[in-house]
Amino acid sequence: MMHFMLLFSRQGKLRLQKWYTVMVDKEKKKIARELVQIVLSRQAKMCSFVEWRDLKIIYKRFASLYFCCAIDEQDNELLTLEIIHRYVELLDKYFGNVCELDIIFNFEKAYFILDEFIIGGEMQDTSKHSVPKAVEEADMMQETMEEYLAKPTF
Repeated sequence: MMHFMLLFSRQGKLRLQKWYTVMVDKEKKKIARELVQIVLSRQAKMCSFVEWRDLKIIYKRFASLYFCCAIDEQDNELLTLEIIHRYVELLDKYFGNVCELDIIFNFEKAYFILDEFIIGGEMQDTSKHSVPKAVEEADMMQETMEEYLAKPTF
C-alpha cells in the first residue's frame, strides 16, 4: 500500500502532497522535509529506491519535479515506478506536456487526477482512457454549472 505521494521541485519546494495514512500535520511536515533532503542529496546515477524507517521510498525525476512515494517493505518497487510514470502520463495528457507551473496554478486538477487514479493508497484504474474521460466529464459538469449560475434569476 502506498502511504503517501509527494511532488517537489529541485529547489525543495513541496508542490503536491497526498497522504493515505493518518498522521498529525507536524509529523507530515517533518517527514516531507526529511525526504526532500534525502532525495535531493542523491546523485542522478543512484538507484531510485531508498529504505527509510520501515518503508521504501520510490522516487523519479521528471523535468524539474520529483515524484516521491512511500510504500510498504513487501510492495513492488517497479510497480510503484509504473504508477508514478502513469500519473505523469495522465498529467501530460490533461495539461499537454505538464510542467511545474501547471501543478502550481492548477493544483486542484492535479489532485483530482490523482484521486481518480489512486484511492486509499491503491491504484484504482490502470486504463489510460478512463481517468482522462472522468476528468473531462467533471470539467464539462463544472462548465455547465458555471453557465447555469451565471444566468440571471428573475
